[in-house]
Amino acid sequence: MKHFRPDYERIQDPAGLIPEDEPVFILRGQDKHAAQTLRYYAYQVFVDNGDLNIVKAVLDGAKLVEAWPKKKSPDMPIKD
Repeated sequence: MKHFRPDYERIQDPAGLIPEDEPVFILRGQDKHAAQTLRYYAYQVFVDNGDLNIVKAVLDGAKLVEAWPKKKSPDMPIKD
C-alpha cells in the first residue's frame, strides 16, 4: 500500500489485501478534522446508496474519534 505520508510507511497490511501501489489515507483520532471528515464520507456512501453497514461503522468510528481527548491540527514530519 502506498501511504501519502512517508512516516506512515511502517503501517503495513500483514494479510496482503491491499495492493502495493494502492494509495491509502489514514486519519488519526487526534486530528481535529477527522470526525467531520468521517461524517462527510459516511454521508457520501449513504447518498450513493452504499452499504448501510459501512455508513454505521464510519459514523461509530467518528464518535470514537470525537471522544479522543487530544486534538490538534495535522502536521507533517520534519524532513532532513
